[in-house]
Amino acid sequence: MNELLTDREKEVLKYVVENFIRSATPVGSRNVSKQTDLHLSPATIRNVMSDLEEMELLDTPHTSAGRIPTDKAYRYYVDILMDKERLSLNEEFSLKSQFDEKNLNIMESNDLFVEASRILGKITHLLAIVSLPQISKGIFEKLEFVSISSNRILVVLNIKSGIIKTVIMEIESEITKLKLENLSSFLNERLQGLTLDQIRDSFIERLSDYKYREPELIQLFINSIDKLYNEEEKGNKIYVGGTGDIILQPEFENPKNFKDIINLAEDKNLVIHIFQNSNKTDNEVFISIGNENVEEKLKNYSVVTTSYSVGDVRGNIGVIGPKRMNYGRMVSLLQYTSKLINQISS
Repeated sequence: MNELLTDREKEVLKYVVENFIRSATPVGSRNVSKQTDLHLSPATIRNVMSDLEEMELLDTPHTSAGRIPTDKAYRYYVDILMDKERLSLNEEFSLKSQFDEKNLNIMESNDLFVEASRILGKITHLLAIVSLPQISKGIFEKLEFVSISSNRILVVLNIKSGIIKTVIMEIESEITKLKLENLSSFLNERLQGLTLDQIRDSFIERLSDYKYREPELIQLFINSIDKLYNEEEKGNKIYVGGTGDIILQPEFENPKNFKDIINLAEDKNLVIHIFQNSNKTDNEVFISIGNENVEEKLKNYSVVTTSYSVGDVRGNIGVIGPKRMNYGRMVSLLQYTSKLINQISS
């Protein structure tokens, strides 16, 4: 933001943005004059607002004499004027208790991430998005093969963070229990401490001596890794909550707008793109506003995201909603939710 605003302009802009966030109605000069400590007449405030409009920070809707913030104004507000809204102890306790009530266990299911998206959606009245941890960055701990029928093998992959992934593989002929145990022992010794990315990129070299002895078994392992990657890349690792709560926002009283946001929520391939810029350290928050979003369908919305850790692997959480959102509160909510997921999964 190149504009150097005066203190007066900053205060007027901050008031307009925050008032519009609360009310969803254009803000007039008389309102600013009465509600701020500037002690300026409505006429003087109108001049200030006109200057801000010339700088493309405010806009005047056709049906109103009041002003509303532009994308540029929201960016200036977020970067310079916004006060982070800290959660109260009661709010933190309430949020934590909702997770505790479910007795969630990340090692057995994805319930933690389902609940995180549901709880965030309910609290914020926005679309809440949670991605599963990116297992490809996880460190291999051990692998087990369990024969469940003559032509099906259950592959159980333990990642150091505590995540357990399972896939069922079809085989052409039955493999003895001893052979499966020997293969798992070999793999556990040879691959321990490597990330799944490292294993996938180098398994031919690392397993070459065993491949010639038991090519079918090594192929079983390779197919298992490929299946895990394919499931991760399909977009099945995204959970969306809040589709029933976002209708409470004034922007979505219009049926077309509501239909658009629901269609967006159902487009998992599009939704997962919101996390492409979110590979940040825990509690660092990324905010993308309106036209800053690359995806055309997101141009009318703002996206706020951060990441969380489960041991050595990382996932993301975020919200999508109207540009008229309480950014300071969203930052605090996402940071605290990230902290809770870290604690629950540790």
